[in-house]
Amino acid sequence: MALRQGTSPVTEAPGVDLPLAPAERRRASAPPDRAPKGRPAWRLRFRRDRPLLLMVLPALLLLILFNYLPMFGLVTAFQYYNVYQGFLHSPWVGLQNFNQLFTDPAFWKSLWLTLELFAVQTVLFFPVPMALAIMLDRLLRKWLRNLVQAVAAIPHFFNWVLVITLFEQMLGGAGVLDTFLRNHGVNNPFDFMTDSSTFPLLVSAQAIWKEAGFSAIIFVAAIAGLNPELYEASAADGAGRWRQIWHVTLPGIIPLAVLLMILNLGSALSFGFQQMFLQLGAVGTGAAQVLSVYAYQYGIVQGQYSYGTAAGMFISVVSVVLLLGANWLAHRFGQAGFYQSDRSRRKMLAR
Repeated sequence: MALRQGTSPVTEAPGVDLPLAPAERRRASAPPDRAPKGRPAWRLRFRRDRPLLLMVLPALLLLILFNYLPMFGLVTAFQYYNVYQGFLHSPWVGLQNFNQLFTDPAFWKSLWLTLELFAVQTVLFFPVPMALAIMLDRLLRKWLRNLVQAVAAIPHFFNWVLVITLFEQMLGGAGVLDTFLRNHGVNNPFDFMTDSSTFPLLVSAQAIWKEAGFSAIIFVAAIAGLNPELYEASAADGAGRWRQIWHVTLPGIIPLAVLLMILNLGSALSFGFQQMFLQLGAVGTGAAQVLSVYAYQYGIVQGQYSYGTAAGMFISVVSVVLLLGANWLAHRFGQAGFYQSDRSRRKMLAR
C-alpha cells in the first residue's frame, strides 16, 4: 500500500474506538430531526407524524365545530338577541344582561346550591375509585379482579335516564325497598327519591354507582406502573400489605389524584345537568336547580337567549378561574398539576 510522505498506516486495535474527525463529530452530535439545508424542519416533522395527524384530524374538526365556532355566539350576551334579526342586527345592550343576572335572587340560590352539591359529591365520590383500584390491585385474586372491574365499569355506559329509573325502582315510593318495608309492618316508609333534604346524598350515590368503576381504571393503570422494587424493598423492611398501600401505593397515585381533582374543579359549575334536570320535578327547584339547569330554563325554555348566554358565560369564566386557582394551589403543595411554567418547574426541581 502506497503512503504519502509523512503519514503512517493506522491500525485499528480490536475493541478500541478511534477518535472522530471534527466534521464527523458535528454530524454525530446533530439532533436526529434536524432538517437538511434548504428544507424546513416542520416539513420533516409533518412527514414523520403524518399518520398520527390524520388519526387526530376527525377529533380536531369536531372540537373546532362544536367547541370553538359556537364561541362566536357569546356576543349575544351583550345584546337583546332576536332570532329573526340574528346576532349581526340584534340591538346592543352592553352589560344589562349581567346586571339582571347578578341581581336575580334565583341565580345566587342556584349558584350556592351548585357549589353545595358539587362539594358533597366530590367528598363522597372521589375516594371511592382510588379505594376500588387499590382493592382490585392488592387485595383480590386476578380472576376475581378482572370480573369485579368489568362489572363495576358497566354502569358508566348507562344513560342517566336509565340510572335514575333504576334508583326509582329500588328506592322510590313504589320501589323494592318501599314494598319490602310495607310488607313488614312499616307504615309510610321514607321516600328517598322525593325528599329534598337527602337529595345531595342521593345524587352522590347515583354518581358513585355509575362512574366509580370506570374512574377506577385510570388508578389501576397508575398502580400497575409503579416500580415493583418499591414493594420488594418495603417487604424486606418488614412492611405488611397495609403499610405497603400507605407508604408505596398512595404516594404513587397522589399526583394523578391531584391532576384529576384539578380537572374536576373545572366543571364545578356545569356538572350534572341531565341528572338534576331529570329529578327536578320530584324534589323541586330548591334542591335540584343548579346553574346549568337555571341557564337552560331561563335561556331556552323562556326564550331569553341573551340572558341564558350571559349565565353560561359566567359559568365558563368562573370555571377557568377555578381551574387555574386549583392548579396554582397544587403547585404550592409541591404537585405538578396539569400545567407548569418553567419557573414553577425550576422551583420543584430545586426542592
